[in-house]
Amino acid sequence: MKPELRIGVVDSGHSAAQRVQVVAGRRFSLLEDGLAESDLRDDPLGHGSAVIEAIGRRAPAAVFCVAQVFDQRGVTSALQIATAIDWLVTQDVRQINLSLGLRQDRSLLREACATAVARGVLLCASSPAQGAGVYPANYPQVLRVTGDARCAENEWSWLNSAQADFAACVHGTYPGQSGASLGCAALSGHIAGFLVAHPEASNQHVIEWLRDHARYRGPERRFGP
Repeated sequence: MKPELRIGVVDSGHSAAQRVQVVAGRRFSLLEDGLAESDLRDDPLGHGSAVIEAIGRRAPAAVFCVAQVFDQRGVTSALQIATAIDWLVTQDVRQINLSLGLRQDRSLLREACATAVARGVLLCASSPAQGAGVYPANYPQVLRVTGDARCAENEWSWLNSAQADFAACVHGTYPGQSGASLGCAALSGHIAGFLVAHPEASNQHVIEWLRDHARYRGPERRFGP
């Protein structure tokens, strides 16, 4: 029997129907003087549920450790994300999906990502298709992922661009959820499916496999009027 593949998701939570796939969960909320940890609450945004659905559809055998960092307004902080990453590493996750981005570089977030990578955890973070980069995607050793309208359900592209390393399908089953967040989740799902079949694969092996099997190479070309 293969060991279970644990995927960490830093987001807004999960749906009631997804509870059977979730093996651990914590909520990290900001206080005036620091951080509070508590049990998960219902997903207030539907964003985390869409992300988990996109990953799970491509890797049905994977299980999830969910770190809830968004409030009802969709706002989070570097402290919450960094603490969530640290907690997920203690849960023995193999990869972490971060369908989120902050404008500012924060040392504690950078250190949390570096520590996770040093432990062999693969980090996938969403990166906007245009404009300034965001964190944690901008950190070295974090896979920068965006959406690619060219990609069908089981396809991805190797962009190798200033904006992102890879991109994947932006269409999910949750209304109103799309873009780089879902592209990142879709790629995480492809990676998770590969890791279920090849549990001994290193992060470098995963990246080589992604490059070798990309449906498209190079950025999407947009031709406007």
